Amino acid sequence: MKTIKGPGLFLAQFVGDTAPFNSFEGLTAWAAECGYAGVQVPTIEARLMDLDRAATSRDYADELKGKAGEAGVEITELAAHMQGQLVAVNPAYDAAFDGFVPEAIRGKPDARTEWAVDQMRKTIDASANLGLTKIAAFSGALAWPFVYPWPQRPAGLIETAFDELARRWRPIFDHAEEKGVDVCFELHPGEDLHDGISYEMFLDRVDQHPRARLLYDPSHFVLQGLDYLDHIDIYAERISMFHVKDAEFRPNGRQGVYGGYQGWVDRVGRFRSPGDGQVDFGAVFSKLTSHGFDGWAVVEWECALKHPEDGAREGAAFTRDHIIRVTDRAFDDFAGGGSGDATNRKLLGL
Repeated sequence: MKTIKGPGLFLAQFVGDTAPFNSFEGLTAWAAECGYAGVQVPTIEARLMDLDRAATSRDYADELKGKAGEAGVEITELAAHMQGQLVAVNPAYDAAFDGFVPEAIRGKPDARTEWAVDQMRKTIDASANLGLTKIAAFSGALAWPFVYPWPQRPAGLIETAFDELARRWRPIFDHAEEKGVDVCFELHPGEDLHDGISYEMFLDRVDQHPRARLLYDPSHFVLQGLDYLDHIDIYAERISMFHVKDAEFRPNGRQGVYGGYQGWVDRVGRFRSPGDGQVDFGAVFSKLTSHGFDGWAVVEWECALKHPEDGAREGAAFTRDHIIRVTDRAFDDFAGGGSGDATNRKLLGL
């Protein structure tokens, strides 16, 4: 067993237009002041890092690491959720996602896909230059509009979607293998990879690629009604990253999993700050520790009620208090009576 690292903070939800939230130096110093030991950096956010430079310049990568160190934190991982999302976009979402890409390629789905794949490769290269071994991503979604269909799906639709998803991701995984970097998918509603079964369907199509791994986030499983503790037991060997994010699901006679088109505050399933929802984090940390997970516990703040700065400060202490410093001895060692072949044979009367 190994002790989980942390606490870390995912910076994506805290980037803003005013200090200290508008720069890498300001945000890392603020995170350290909140009690964090590490930060997870979104590569799509130009106010935090220049991805092109990080992907091509070891000196720039060292500069970023140095700035983090001066602030009192280290960079835990890079995250490319949005770029991963844009690797595969169903045409129903073209207009919605065009706002996340350079203006020159808006309205050009093929160019957007090429840009997203290039961004994923650059995130992998930047991670290697930073001495990191994992990145976070979404899978993208071609089949999601058909997740609960009417009229029924035509035969072969899902298979075709997953074949294409695998075709787009396989070269990215091969590049990640060359660089020694894992691509960790956050299983998330809205993505084709949103639960264990869909992840397995994808793995089969990429020949169980060793770099196609998982970011474990129990909040998304609470909202799906999936057993988030059993999920750890099933996929422990594939889990390389961990988000500490809470959620609650309290269905009633008027609303259930789909939320009735309500905003987050009014949904019966909603994200909460760590400790305010229904996730049993004591059990989560215990299971991850027992399975030998030695990555970072990274707070991803998303809450329908609490102010983000309060959630961040409370989340640091919450996570730190849940990290289990693993034991280097068995609790009953004090009662040991010696061992060895001679002793064992004597005890057995041999």
